[in-house]
Amino acid sequence: MNPIPSEPVDFSTPPDAQPAAHVAFTRTLAVASLLGLIGLGLAWELWLAPLRPGGTWWAIKVLPLCLPLAGLLKNRMYTYRWVSLLIWIYFTEGVVRAWGDKWPSNLLAGIQVLLCVSLFVACALHVRLRLKDAKARGPLQEVA
Repeated sequence: MNPIPSEPVDFSTPPDAQPAAHVAFTRTLAVASLLGLIGLGLAWELWLAPLRPGGTWWAIKVLPLCLPLAGLLKNRMYTYRWVSLLIWIYFTEGVVRAWGDKWPSNLLAGIQVLLCVSLFVACALHVRLRLKDAKARGPLQEVA
């Protein structure tokens, strides 16, 4: 008996299977946090507290956040994993700007930090709970 499967294990949710409530909640929290970061980044750099009056090109910092949105909406496990690493760049920016910027930019940076922590926790919990769910369900059976 070979303990290592010969084919990669697919942890994507089959279309007919309903995810557990806690897994669905972490997915919703992750998507909401990501959308919140995108919206906050655009509003911050274009209207609320841009570095220069009238808005700045710093708004393009949200472009990398737009890439994982499709993967989260399609519930791809790999996306949750790499987003939990990408988000630390935005967390660091938020901490630095919360500490060094003046009002209202420091408040917006604090909100960014909270959204980053929320997204990280949601992604980490989603991966953990989904793997636990998949293990409890056993191997996926082929649907005819």
